[in-house]
Amino acid sequence: MTDDSRRFTGMYDECRQRVWAYAVSRAGRQVADEVVSETFAIAWRRLDDVPEPPLPWLLGVARNLLRDDARSQARRDALAAELSSWTEDGRPDVAEQVTERMGVLRALAELHEDDREVLMLVAWHGLSPKEGARVVGCSSAAFRVRLHRARKRLTRAMESAEPSRPYVRNLSEEWS
Repeated sequence: MTDDSRRFTGMYDECRQRVWAYAVSRAGRQVADEVVSETFAIAWRRLDDVPEPPLPWLLGVARNLLRDDARSQARRDALAAELSSWTEDGRPDVAEQVTERMGVLRALAELHEDDREVLMLVAWHGLSPKEGARVVGCSSAAFRVRLHRARKRLTRAMESAEPSRPYVRNLSEEWS
């Protein structure tokens, strides 16, 4: 065993319980184990910087680790609060929106090109049925019939892919 190993082992045996007690008093048992481990890992890496007696230095390292952990937790809490505020006003969360969009795109890909065209003219390009009819070269009434049938086919395609998704039920309202 080298001199550094003996010094570190002695320091660890002498101070571990007191560093742990300090961490428990500040943050609880679960965090204390991690803080003690990290404190002594830092002490090992910086063994030449550890003064005699080592306890005040070790407690300072533990204090800094606890402070860093508190800042990290505050950032995580702020992020969680921000994310939850996005859903409090009734809007779905981002992941749900992505999932729904992917479901719609998959169902659209299954449709015939003519159905996709009328749906996209209305939903994505914001055209009225009268304007869409001009684009595809048919009457307004014929376009409305095509749009109605395309919506039904899209709804069926989405229900067959994921029957439990709530957005399928509201599809005709959103796309009109």
